[in-house]
Amino acid sequence: MYIHTLKIGNVELNNNIFLAPMAGITDRPFRIINKEKSNPGLVFTEMISSKAIHYKDEKTKMLANVLNEIPPIAIQIFGSEPEIMAETAKELSKIADIIDINMGCPAPKVVKNGDGSKLLLNLDLVLEIVKQVVSATTIPVTVKLRKGWNNDNIVAVEAAKIIENAGASAITIHGRTREEYYSGKVDLDIIKKVKEVVDIPVIGNGDIKTAKDALKMFEYTNVDGIMLGRATLGNPWIIKQIKDELEGKKTCLPTLDEKLDTIKKHIDLEIEEKGEYVGIREMRKHISWYIKSLKDSSRIREKINNLESKQEVIDCLDEYFKQIQI
Repeated sequence: MYIHTLKIGNVELNNNIFLAPMAGITDRPFRIINKEKSNPGLVFTEMISSKAIHYKDEKTKMLANVLNEIPPIAIQIFGSEPEIMAETAKELSKIADIIDINMGCPAPKVVKNGDGSKLLLNLDLVLEIVKQVVSATTIPVTVKLRKGWNNDNIVAVEAAKIIENAGASAITIHGRTREEYYSGKVDLDIIKKVKEVVDIPVIGNGDIKTAKDALKMFEYTNVDGIMLGRATLGNPWIIKQIKDELEGKKTCLPTLDEKLDTIKKHIDLEIEEKGEYVGIREMRKHISWYIKSLKDSSRIREKINNLESKQEVIDCLDEYFKQIQI
């Protein structure tokens, strides 16, 4: 009933639970692991600076690496200059299935340049950006936004109507203001109101950690789909578990052996993508999330944070998982 196929523009998605874009996290290895373990209906890249693409920054280009990934894939871009956003969207639409515009990021380094959630203070600019990006691409354009800048600036409903009229194919709404960051409870009422005023698909985002949370989002807001972010950290099985529970199927938690094998595959993918030096350092946070709920994890996390080679990390993990199996 709640889990179903979803069409965004001309893109057919096999289910309506999405993996959220997360800066510094949803790189190609993370997306591949989550697709393998949960098969989200749609995955997103980390947010990509339109200006950096415009100036041909090689490091930023790597964020758009979708080589050999199973589609569909949405590439998320951010910026506040309509022409540059349009130019970037046109370029990246050659390798993406969907272009997503970030109007929700609360990070100071993003909003200080007028990007991300700062755009919600200028709805005329929101209109112009979406119009130009839509005109520049032949693939669907979506927008991710928050409820507003702060409690004196709750503009999600008005912004959603503007975004739809500008030609966007779907909207994701996170039910918090920029000022709230990730504190307090997500506002389901604002998500419900956004769903009521537009005809394009609306995706609900925020505080979905369990099937119960997902069910509440679906039932209360009537959204077309949901998006999970932080709940997937160290848990690439969570989206499948939620899908199974909502469909009345038996859900299985990963065994320790499966968890270890997944970590090892994630390590290999990170090293393949970024080299051993960077890949191992990138994996430290992921390993911490993978083992967070396991016995004596803080000690192992501290140890791994001081290891620099793949073999050292693998040996440490093998020994640790052998100990906790006993």
